[in-house]
Amino acid sequence: MASFTFDSYWDDKDRGNIIPATHTFRVMLINAAGVAAANRGTWTKRSDCLAYEITATNYTAGGKVCAVSVFKDVVAHRQTVIYQSVNWIDFVGSAAGAIIYRARGGAASADELVSLNDFGAVVTISSGPMVVADNNSTLQH
Repeated sequence: MASFTFDSYWDDKDRGNIIPATHTFRVMLINAAGVAAANRGTWTKRSDCLAYEITATNYTAGGKVCAVSVFKDVVAHRQTVIYQSVNWIDFVGSAAGAIIYRARGGAASADELVSLNDFGAVVTISSGPMVVADNNSTLQH
């Protein structure tokens, strides 16, 4: 499975359910079964992937808050949204991917999905930082 943006993201963004410049976003780590099962078209909420979230030392369920940067390019007539890197210090565990989602602060069934970052393999760290790199989407006007 390759990394992708969930189809529902574009609809949620157009309807105002996801506003990258103002809403809170989080990154959660998932296992290999979750990466394999990920469905770009039918997964829309965090509850769709919650069963695949990892448990690991120094990892808190729900993941970490992710900063977002929005850039408008008036020359190329596009907008780029960058979901910034997150880092778990002294991580002990394994993960195969990451899910970025809008964190509403309540039930997983309310949190809209943004994207899946497929690591390409299971990453196991016995003690050290787990870093999930930037993820971006570009909108062409």
